[in-house]
Amino acid sequence: MMRPRTWFDAISYCHQHSEAYVLVTVLSAAGSVPREQGAKMVITGDSQYDTIGGGHLEFDVVNKARAFLAEGNTSQHIESYPLSSKLGQCCGGAVKVLFEIKTCHCQTLAIFGAGHVAQALVPILAQLPLSIRWVDSRDAVFSAMNIPQGVSTIVDEQPEGELALLPANSWLLILTHDHQLDFTLAETALKAGRFPYVGMIGSDTKAKRFRTRLAHRGFDDAAQQPLVTPVGNLSIPGKKPIEVAVSISAQIIALLNTPSEEFNRTITKDTAIV
Repeated sequence: MMRPRTWFDAISYCHQHSEAYVLVTVLSAAGSVPREQGAKMVITGDSQYDTIGGGHLEFDVVNKARAFLAEGNTSQHIESYPLSSKLGQCCGGAVKVLFEIKTCHCQTLAIFGAGHVAQALVPILAQLPLSIRWVDSRDAVFSAMNIPQGVSTIVDEQPEGELALLPANSWLLILTHDHQLDFTLAETALKAGRFPYVGMIGSDTKAKRFRTRLAHRGFDDAAQQPLVTPVGNLSIPGKKPIEVAVSISAQIIALLNTPSEEFNRTITKDTAIV
């Protein structure tokens, strides 16, 4: 998705990218003012979209919005601004501004592959506090499905390119039908060094072979630590898609409830590097 230009596109963009934002609305306007009642803009930690008129008013609003974001709480706040020399504007009017602070505590999870396991898994994970991006190279696969609400589907003939578009600290699940693509995704993700959990489906034999290939390419034990393969809670038996999906879901739920300082220990407990 291209960078948005309008405030309403920006809201959609922020939700898709799990980015906190502030929606600013001019609630009331009296006298001579830069923008009319109802004007809106969106402010994030490093960007702003649309405008409520520019000048010192907008400068102050942007600074206040970012201060609210730094507090990390979802809330609302109303501020009154007389457009006088004190604010550095001489319009002579007054505006009342609503700040709607939307923090995002959702963990981004990117799922690569839309085969039988993924199709059983995604409806389960969609019920959890996750921002899910589901990536596959086959448009027809998604077209034939009823995609759960809140799940973004992405069709890309080179899925590994999507890794660069993910927020830092995203979690990954690699569930494709192509072993070479699995390896490419895993290698690219580990090389990026910003994904703490890279779960990959497969047998013990596949896992050992992939780890050996990665070692030959310079990935030592520390560099391979985020790679969890075979993925899932290995105490849950069964090879049917729904059984594997439940196993993976159990691991994701455990991670969602794991304090950050225990995270690495949790994901490596049952997946020792061999």
